[in-house]
Amino acid sequence: MVFVKKSFLLISALFLLLSLAGCGKGEAVKDASKYTSAVEDIDIPNYVKVIGFGEATHGNVEFQTLKKDVFQALINNENVRVFVLEGDFGGAQQINQFILNGTGTAEEAVKALDYGIYKTEQMIEFVQWMHDYNMAADEKDRIYFYGNDMQRYDYSKKGLLDYYEVVNSEGGKKYKAQLKDVTNKTMRDLSTSQLEELDKNIDAIIKDLQKNKDSYEKQSSKEAYLFAAQYAQIIKQRTQLFLNDSNYMSLRDEYLANNLQWIVDFEAAQGHDKVLMSAHNGHIEKTSANMAGYKSMGQYLDEVYKDAYYAIGTDFVNNTFQAQNGSGERKNYTIEHHNALVDAFSEIKDNIFYVDFKKANESQELADIVAKEQRMGNIGDDFSFWYKFTQMLYTIKMTPAEAYDGMIIVQEATPTKVIE
Repeated sequence: MVFVKKSFLLISALFLLLSLAGCGKGEAVKDASKYTSAVEDIDIPNYVKVIGFGEATHGNVEFQTLKKDVFQALINNENVRVFVLEGDFGGAQQINQFILNGTGTAEEAVKALDYGIYKTEQMIEFVQWMHDYNMAADEKDRIYFYGNDMQRYDYSKKGLLDYYEVVNSEGGKKYKAQLKDVTNKTMRDLSTSQLEELDKNIDAIIKDLQKNKDSYEKQSSKEAYLFAAQYAQIIKQRTQLFLNDSNYMSLRDEYLANNLQWIVDFEAAQGHDKVLMSAHNGHIEKTSANMAGYKSMGQYLDEVYKDAYYAIGTDFVNNTFQAQNGSGERKNYTIEHHNALVDAFSEIKDNIFYVDFKKANESQELADIVAKEQRMGNIGDDFSFWYKFTQMLYTIKMTPAEAYDGMIIVQEATPTKVIE
């Protein structure tokens, strides 16, 4: 009985220590408000081509709403006309067609992404806002929507086969038969041998597109051809992720970076030289600080674009968010998070504000803080109740000034609700 009682006390003490992990509050910096601005006043250097906007979680109203707020600020202040989401490339083109041509509805367009985290009121409002913006804008001022992810098949397959209907209907029939079992619903049921066969078939399609490039472009357009070739690449990337499951996360970030570069190049040819990319903090940041040790999309972009890549991270203090609990069920969780950076601004009354690290460096105290390694908020779409009892399970240890060029801090964050 004594042993049981001691064990209970030991477990209770350990549980208390874990509960307190990460809850220590740092010091506020005097006059910190002088080094902040409203999101609508974000100012990006003129030489920047790619702006990354990170989400500390996928399950907060504030971070989803910030997609629109940041994009609107960059439209007004930096003439950015292209928004890219960490979402399916093919599905995102359904959103693009809606905001440009009014095809379907905002809700239907968002559901085409087939990502639960985006089936929210905030995302639908954002897409509707982009549609309404375009309907009132001059042709030269219209905005465009992309996804740079490759975790789905359906809409990229449809885009590819629709293209073949125009340029090579007989070839299209053959490829349609080869791809008939490849869908979002069935993709996880495909065997290794089926995936290997699919990979060979996609290689044959890519080869056909390359061989007949001039002919196909004459029958369609240069832009349509480029999209068809990219659809084929997306299908191949999805297949490669299945065939290289042990290297999934690393390969995915490499593909995310490659696909974003394709979008940047394509839109530059249309006269749009700046792009806003929205993804999780772990994809946006430049230092590959994730615990799994793989190279982040942000590091790839930093290497390619150097100073022309500008990363804006996010962090939070008090947060109630929604996420899957491991079994697919979505629940709300609440945590309180502190680090030296968010606590430096704890006396600011605004709930949401932007900190430009270049401006923050004008204060020696803030310069020391942003150059200090610390735990930054980092919550994915999977979360378990016990994660919140130790900070290392919902944060990443990184140096803010090395990972980002600026930070949006949300002091009180509330949960999204997924629309089924």
